Amino acid sequence: MSVDLAVVPVAGRGTRLLPLTKSQPKEMLAVGAKPVTQYVAEELEQSGINRMVFVTGPGKQAIENHFDPDTELITALREYGQEDLLESLDFERMDVDYIYTRQGRQLGLGHAILCARPVVGEQSFVVALGDSIIGVHAQSQIVKDLIQLFDSEKADGVIAFETVPREEVVRYGIADVRTNHEDWFELADLIEKPSVAESPSRLAVAARYVFRASIFDYLSKTDAGKGNEIQLTDAISAMIRDGGRVLGIPLATGERRFDIGNFPSYFRAFFEFAIQDPQYGQMFSKFARERLHEMDTHE
Repeated sequence: MSVDLAVVPVAGRGTRLLPLTKSQPKEMLAVGAKPVTQYVAEELEQSGINRMVFVTGPGKQAIENHFDPDTELITALREYGQEDLLESLDFERMDVDYIYTRQGRQLGLGHAILCARPVVGEQSFVVALGDSIIGVHAQSQIVKDLIQLFDSEKADGVIAFETVPREEVVRYGIADVRTNHEDWFELADLIEKPSVAESPSRLAVAARYVFRASIFDYLSKTDAGKGNEIQLTDAISAMIRDGGRVLGIPLATGERRFDIGNFPSYFRAFFEFAIQDPQYGQMFSKFARERLHEMDTHE
């Protein structure tokens, strides 16, 4: 494929998950049996990405530590007869180069991506938000589909979208669709967190993108917008206004984005992944049913 590099922003403070995130990155929170960022990395690797640029910030060292091979741990597991646990460290052997750069100031997602410019240069690249998992256990082909459409249509950008309830459009970048095709559409605009009344659709950005390097030029000229942050959505909108061709692909039927950004979505994600865990899911599902039955009985 033409794109084998991904930028993974992981610099956010995770304030909506305090106190859980006071001393650990939200991207390292467990969802089922793995931390969020491991699902993201495995999804990207399965989609042909072999270079990942993590844009980090203060207190994010645990992410770097997680992907470093731990030879002492491997030796200890063997010495204590726990070879069966070695399989859980298979992700350390993924054929991926990890690169880390920092966002020195909290100026938003657009600024975080711009911080990767010295590493990315003139290459086209994927953006995968480090606090969002696509599909249960990250078994998603969306990044591969984005890259294929990016190549075939010679687009300037391709974005994944999910359909959200009308009342939730105020939380996302929302697509204004110009033309529909069989499996994708072209954008007339992209609007950051519109009101319900002003929203042109219910198609919300779903945390995965592919861009040409020209997006950096737009990010560098984008003023701070909502939340006093440099918004990626504003840069994409400017690109479209200048004649750039930006396309969208909806997530597959039944495929969901799990946004680990607040407690309700985090709890839902953990529950979904736990009940579908290949080793412990059946046991946990049985426990959940029994516990809910007990609670209903005592009401």
